[in-house]
Amino acid sequence: MVTSPACCSSSPKGFPKLKNDTFLRAARGEDTEHTPVWCMRQAGRYLPEFRETRAAQDFFDTCRSPKLCCELTLQPLRRFPLDAAIIFSDILVVPQALGMEVVMVPGKGPTFPEPLKEVEDLLKLRQKVDVTAELGYVFQAVTLTRHSLEGKVPLIGFSGAPWTLMSYMVEGGGSTTMAKAKSWLYRHPEASHRLLRLLTDVVTDYLVGQVAAGAQALQLFESHAGHLGPEQFREFALPYIRDIARDVKSKLKAEALPLVPMIVFAKDAHYALRDLAQAGYEVVGLDWTIQPQEARAQVGKGVTLQGNLDPCALYAPKEKIGELVKKMLESFGTQRYIANLGHGLYPDMDPEHVAAFVEAVHAHSRHINKHG
Repeated sequence: MVTSPACCSSSPKGFPKLKNDTFLRAARGEDTEHTPVWCMRQAGRYLPEFRETRAAQDFFDTCRSPKLCCELTLQPLRRFPLDAAIIFSDILVVPQALGMEVVMVPGKGPTFPEPLKEVEDLLKLRQKVDVTAELGYVFQAVTLTRHSLEGKVPLIGFSGAPWTLMSYMVEGGGSTTMAKAKSWLYRHPEASHRLLRLLTDVVTDYLVGQVAAGAQALQLFESHAGHLGPEQFREFALPYIRDIARDVKSKLKAEALPLVPMIVFAKDAHYALRDLAQAGYEVVGLDWTIQPQEARAQVGKGVTLQGNLDPCALYAPKEKIGELVKKMLESFGTQRYIANLGHGLYPDMDPEHVAAFVEAVHAHSRHINKHG
């Protein structure tokens, strides 16, 4: 149903040599001298330079500008010794590729003027998506950013997962209950699976295209997993999460592209950690509501964990942030672990506190590695 990205036939050559591969080694389960750290939404409104760059431009116009996406991706790297960059984009570029209109409304967030209301509305979606034609601007941003990083750290590409994307497309925006989207799962299970399959095919080619363009790792965001119970998650989310991991790796192999580490972040899906650990991803991301020891017990030693400091911990004094980081590292262990927040950075956070978080991860993990 989805045409493979034309750019996948060969990987762009001449990328700078990677100088810091700590994040990639941790993702693959190899030993590291320190625990790598990056932050979800590290390119964001908490940085004054981000607000300045974004001020004169519509949000999705920014997403469609490779030059601006590159600049926004690089901004946090200029401030903090992070171990990875994540391309600046948005998960809702995928529904746009399917032909839906999405606008960013100030004070409200992403909004679909014409959400999917009836099963017949699925016919309005593009059934065949050329991801290079529709999302080539993201691939261009990835390639430009990979070069501009000059090998400093690896670059992460990403996508929203099918259920999360479907929930926005049916709700028409954010929601505290996801009642409209969930009602589809109960009332229109067959149509829901049809939509989720279409999204899975597009997301798969989109992720492969990002690797072809230069992404060195991939993260799948199942941000709305918490709106599903265990049964619905196993029926409407997990199969597609599994298929994406399998199909991306199969296509990367077929296209002779690098088999990059893949991360799955299913927010609030504690009940599914065992399943997620066996879903084909090298890394399982965690939100802040689960104990590190409990997470490790559920996923076993075969995958790397990522997370899970409460983002609001960054409002604490810097010394307290250091204490919380130390406790987190002692709980997770410094190996097979990538430090991160349990969700994205908030717009009103102090960049100096983000710096304190990053520096504490490096300092405490080095100390633990050295002294045990």
